[in-house]
Amino acid sequence: MDTKMDEAERKRRQTMIAEEWDGIFPPHEAFYIQSIIYSADRAEAAFARYDEAVAAATSPDLVVATVQEALTHAAAVSRFFWPMGSSDQTKARGKRLCAAFEADDASPIRPRKLRNAFEHFDEDLDRFLIEDPVGCFFPTPLVDDHELADDELGNTFKLVDPVHGICVLLGEKYDFANIRGEVRRILTKARHMSGSGGRLTARG
Repeated sequence: MDTKMDEAERKRRQTMIAEEWDGIFPPHEAFYIQSIIYSADRAEAAFARYDEAVAAATSPDLVVATVQEALTHAAAVSRFFWPMGSSDQTKARGKRLCAAFEADDASPIRPRKLRNAFEHFDEDLDRFLIEDPVGCFFPTPLVDDHELADDELGNTFKLVDPVHGICVLLGEKYDFANIRGEVRRILTKARHMSGSGGRLTARG
């Protein structure tokens, strides 16, 4: 017996959930909250390992790796609030979560640039290397001042500036200090929701 839902029925349910429940069917709220907790907690754990690596003055490879891991998880958190999907339910779900978590378009995790940096890294690397750059190349991870990446003759692959909380990836800068703060805020709020019965606290 074929138990798969056909596309027409799936779309009907998506439309119903979007219109009647702002994108999230109430009994399913806990699933979204727990998923957000997972990604935000993984980001926070990676940032904690970053703190340890910086304090211990370990290799630049480890410092950069922990920041990159943290930002990858932060990008996963971002997708819950500003999804790429085009269905009515997906759009409504994003707005519903933004309302519940008081996240607006000014949020540090909102910019697509952050998400694209890791989702399309291979393509960006192609472009970074194919444009016939000149000057000095830094193919290995660095821990240094982010202004090093401002030098037109300097081609920075990966760099972390612990003093200013800036990560440079293929020449693009990301303020991970603000991103970290926002992820922590969302994680705290999600844990509170989970402890209050796994329910969202606001509707759009």
